[in-house]
Amino acid sequence: VQLVESGGGLVQPGGSLKLSCAASGGSIGRYDMGWFRQAPGKERDFVAAIGSTGQSTYYADSVKGRFTISRDNAENRVYLQGNSLKSEDTAVYYCAVNLYGRAWSNAEGDYTYWGQGAQVTVSS
Repeated sequence: VQLVESGGGLVQPGGSLKLSCAASGGSIGRYDMGWFRQAPGKERDFVAAIGSTGQSTYYADSVKGRFTISRDNAENRVYLQGNSLKSEDTAVYYCAVNLYGRAWSNAEGDYTYWGQGAQVTVSS
């Protein structure tokens, strides 16, 4: 499975951005998906996860209430909508597919395939 993120860019504080993750080489419809991010000089952190049907979601405390993860299995895509963005949301954002790990996991090790990342910069 190959994953490609898109939709990153520069956004002002308080603004919104929607990231898309397109999967190819296999269907992701049966698997949990996750978003992670890595800020400059920091480790990669969990952002959000979604179950295979889209009915179950799980968020890091830092983004809860501001970010929304969703998916379109017919399109083989996962999305991350970020609202009320802050400077501390600046990072490279990665999507990943959880083929064999624990359900709705926030651990990197539970995810098998990763995208190349999309840069999101929140700055005025």
